[in-house]
Amino acid sequence: MREIIKEYLYQPESFVLFGSAHIITLILFLALWVWLPKLAKEKLSIQEQESFGRWLSYIIAFQYVAWVLLEIMAGTFDVKVHLPVHLCRFANLALPFVMIYKNQLWFEIIFFFGLSAMFQASITPDIIHGFPHFHFFRFFICHSGQVLAIIYLVVVFGLKPRRKGIWLAMIGLNIFLFVAFVTNTILDSNYFWIRNKPPVPSLLDYLGDWPWYLVWAEGIALLHFFIVYTPFFFMKKKAN
Repeated sequence: MREIIKEYLYQPESFVLFGSAHIITLILFLALWVWLPKLAKEKLSIQEQESFGRWLSYIIAFQYVAWVLLEIMAGTFDVKVHLPVHLCRFANLALPFVMIYKNQLWFEIIFFFGLSAMFQASITPDIIHGFPHFHFFRFFICHSGQVLAIIYLVVVFGLKPRRKGIWLAMIGLNIFLFVAFVTNTILDSNYFWIRNKPPVPSLLDYLGDWPWYLVWAEGIALLHFFIVYTPFFFMKKKAN
């Protein structure tokens, strides 16, 4: 059984950037982003909205847990690779807490992380396995699904980011960066792509060599945070 799982997880299967499976998946999630939260808001009772939101967050968070369990079963779990010290994994695990308790600070952190890093990751995924491999489904559920959950929190539960949330999210980002740096130093790993760029094409490829791509990435993250906050800025201004 161990060898079967290992062979499956690491079998060569190429992911094609903007191939048909990638494009169709993006279109499907785009439809879900627009349609599902609106449907839940209009058609579900408050109790049903709560239940659906929680199960959505559990499904997203479980993708990472399932991956770790498979790696353990295959005997290939590696602390240098599989810990939740990538931003998206951490945000996935934090999602059920936000969905249940609606904590404003944690909502803002996953809001800005999710609508910038995860949206960008959906467009340029750092995966090598294509449809219908487990890693293909895991990646898009964890990233595009996280965006869906954030939109659900905004539309169904009325949570909204504050302007100061941009700076709180940047502080959170740099705290996470520091934790990843310490982890990489201890384990000789490459979490958060601090030491090297991802092994697949990504936005970081256009930001220069190390360490300059980290500096540019900080600036782009801040720009993304302002961009995703912009609609709420104008809605607040109009309301006032």
